[in-house]
Amino acid sequence: MQPRSDTLAIPANDLADHERIDNVRPADWRNPRPAQRYGLVIVGAGTAGLVAARAAAAIGAKVALIERHLLGGTCLNIGCVPSKAIIRTSRLYAEMRDADRYGARVPGDIRVEPAAVMQRMRGIRARISRGDSAHRLASAGVDVFFGQASFTATDALQVDGETLHFKKALIATGARPNTPSIPGLAEAGYLTNESAFDLTALPQRLLVIGGGPLGCEMAQAFNRFGVQTIIVQKRPLFLRREERDAAQILSDAFARDGIEVRLNTQVVKVSVEAGRKRVDLVSDDYRSTVVVDAILAGTGRAPNVSGLDLEAAGVDYDIHRGVHVDDFLRTRNRRIYAAGDACLRHKFNDTADASARIAVRNALQHEHQRLSALTIPWCTYTDPEIAHVGIYVRQARERGIPVKTFTIPMHEVDRAIADDEEVGFVKISVREGTDRILGATIVARHAGEMINEITLAIVAGIGLRTLARVIHAYPTQAEAIKMAADACERAHPMSRVERMTAAWPRWLQR
Repeated sequence: MQPRSDTLAIPANDLADHERIDNVRPADWRNPRPAQRYGLVIVGAGTAGLVAARAAAAIGAKVALIERHLLGGTCLNIGCVPSKAIIRTSRLYAEMRDADRYGARVPGDIRVEPAAVMQRMRGIRARISRGDSAHRLASAGVDVFFGQASFTATDALQVDGETLHFKKALIATGARPNTPSIPGLAEAGYLTNESAFDLTALPQRLLVIGGGPLGCEMAQAFNRFGVQTIIVQKRPLFLRREERDAAQILSDAFARDGIEVRLNTQVVKVSVEAGRKRVDLVSDDYRSTVVVDAILAGTGRAPNVSGLDLEAAGVDYDIHRGVHVDDFLRTRNRRIYAAGDACLRHKFNDTADASARIAVRNALQHEHQRLSALTIPWCTYTDPEIAHVGIYVRQARERGIPVKTFTIPMHEVDRAIADDEEVGFVKISVREGTDRILGATIVARHAGEMINEITLAIVAGIGLRTLARVIHAYPTQAEAIKMAADACERAHPMSRVERMTAAWPRWLQR
């Protein structure tokens, strides 16, 4: 499959995107002559594929990396990197409008410059692409092939007319936007994360279909750029995975920003009139119509499994779950593994990274690391952010685990007060009668940064009371975590024996 011409057709004066493409899809690139047999062939060069290629090459394996489009995949080109760059600029506009909250004067003429916003994003994307460049990978000993891969046997595949034989293979083909099937939507035209970052002008009115993390992040960013934004969610809740008090705080933030949220509402038809999109909605038995300039489909992502001829490789898959793997990331063909969005339920960049490392160790170093052993944090990068790790209180109760929760509102944290960022909380749950951390939810301006301390504690087996003895730099918003730990210590102070045991090396505590 050839790369999409619209992505590679870059204006001559767009130096940033020219640099990015020179890094992730060089125009003069020639695929290398295949080795007689590869220790590992990787299909897909997104996060999982790149991590696996570097890890395998570092231990001396002969590695081939195949990409049909752009190195860096979704995260670099159309996902994490560009979206977070744009979100940061949108926060700045919101802060300028709220300058009087900080004792400053609101600028008299706040004008959004969409071209400048996108140019900054493209510059950041180009800079980060240097680490994912084809030439850098080649210098690390990775054979980089561009083209559509298709399996021809249980130990071979083809790309660009060449056959690559392998001892082991890794499928890391990622995922694509999961577009809803709505009459008239395709004809009217719509945006996804694959096209939203190509905009050079902003619509006046935007309808976002989907109340998941992607829909919420993009809706708030566009709204802060001055776009009248409506979120339509067919379920009665948005961010349905998160705890209701966390989602409610974000709902209140959306209301303050002027975002209209319509829950339990479904888009049933889209048409075009006078150049604008007419969207028919149904909520229970109530029908209504909104007219917008653009529609953004943010209804999740589907695994990329088509066109690979996985049947020839003896690999089971389906269009919903993707490649079928066991807890060791092996497919039915024991030579072939999978990692990242092509096979995982949690389609996060960090999970793709972690799963790729597991797959390489299991495939090439004969280890038996399990996917289920991972502790996976995640964050929705709205304002405030919502981050979580571990199990939710409701899950613990469903499993019959007694739970004690310690909650610290951000308005009790000195730094949050000084920053005028008092919305949110830190909530940490432990198994009742112990300080073993089961999970945590953080709603705060910097929740994505703060959740890492809790994740480390869970992975390292550090109890919440131990965190009470960790000195946190003052003043920081992460002090809320120590305050929760202090509350746990007051509720269940350590005995003398426990204090002595906590000071032992971890291997002695087993």
